Amino acid sequence: MFSYIIRRLISAVVLLLIVSAVTFGIFFLLPKLAGQSTDQLAQQYIGKAPTPADIAAVKKNLGLDKPVYEQYWDFLKGIFVGVDYKFGPEAAKCHVPCFGYSFKTHIEVWPEIQSRLPVTLSLAAGAAVLWVVSGVATGVLSALRPGSLFDRMAMGVALAGVSLPMFFTGALALALFTYQWPIFERSDYVPLLEDPFLWARTLVLPWVTLSFLYSALYARLTRAGMLETLSEDYIRTARAKGLRERKVVVRHGLRAALTPIITVFGMDLGLLLGGALITEQVFSLQGVGAFAVQSITANDLPNILGVTLLAAFFIVMCNLVVDVLYAAVDPRVRLS
Repeated sequence: MFSYIIRRLISAVVLLLIVSAVTFGIFFLLPKLAGQSTDQLAQQYIGKAPTPADIAAVKKNLGLDKPVYEQYWDFLKGIFVGVDYKFGPEAAKCHVPCFGYSFKTHIEVWPEIQSRLPVTLSLAAGAAVLWVVSGVATGVLSALRPGSLFDRMAMGVALAGVSLPMFFTGALALALFTYQWPIFERSDYVPLLEDPFLWARTLVLPWVTLSFLYSALYARLTRAGMLETLSEDYIRTARAKGLRERKVVVRHGLRAALTPIITVFGMDLGLLLGGALITEQVFSLQGVGAFAVQSITANDLPNILGVTLLAAFFIVMCNLVVDVLYAAVDPRVRLS
């Protein structure tokens, strides 16, 4: 198991390097291949009517006059040692880890992301707990009573949850529970350590709305997996041996059916940790997703690159954890 984890860590690092190289190439190489010159790229960071001297200075400060592979190497070095940017007699220090420097807002990328990360982490963590517990529980109960009234109603609600987009359910939840019935008043995000009650109160409605979308998928996956698992020979053998039904369902049935659920959970959680764009926009949460939207609107390439790499990091790390959890959840993985 230890050697397996080491191999997965090495492959995760390699994958992150590949993702960073591809992402960097998309932002800084494709514009040149599309016919955009370095002068036109540099003009995005200058005000109106720039002089040739201004353009040349920006190209030198940003390193746009270098080959793309040198620019990528400078970017990687900046993550570990930082970068100094010079603006004539003045200089700006991008501290470790340096994921870039916004030349439109003149602020480092990482501190901006770091300040918004607690909002996204709180949103993703709370919603993940709700959708896993409710989705898996609903799927198990439906599988134990296939064709019953509960099964049909639960799968009907799950189908609606999968079909309805987040911007519709979020807006509907706000209209009903904030404006029509002021149960959850809109307020700014409050840090957990500052006031746990207000922290939870400001996030309950986004949690429930987001978990409704995801728990529907998990309920359908759990139901399908449980129906297939409960028809296996070893389940009948366990019941014939006189094991309690709860032990048969939880230890032998649900445990074997969790493998695809863990896989999907790793992907969903990784994507949310990289920024829940629609949810944060609907509920006016200033998280990583909202920061990404603002950066795209402003065409701020360093900020967009930083958010993209952060999302890739979370997805790769979540998948690494999922691979390790396989052996703990399903003994057949350890035997193979």
